[in-house]
Amino acid sequence: MGIDRRLLDILCCPVSRRPLRLLRSDQLRWLNQRIGAGGVLDVDGRVVGVAFAAGLITDDGRVIYRIEDDIPVLLPEEGLGTTQFDGFPV
Repeated sequence: MGIDRRLLDILCCPVSRRPLRLLRSDQLRWLNQRIGAGGVLDVDGRVVGVAFAAGLITDDGRVIYRIEDDIPVLLPEEGLGTTQFDGFPV
């Protein structure tokens, strides 16, 4: 089904208030490869062990949020900071 475009247009990061956009397929694939390899941490420092079916990223590319069952999970502690990655596709 996917996220309604109107909802996507008003979503923003709960911390920085920056606009969010959908992760591109290459970004999602890259992220899930890193999650599968282990060592990806959320903002609270917990290891992320489950691959993302979809995600949102801030317009500056600094934070990623999971989408579960077409519902954005915009909890600050569950965001993924991209500064932990070397070579994340921008």
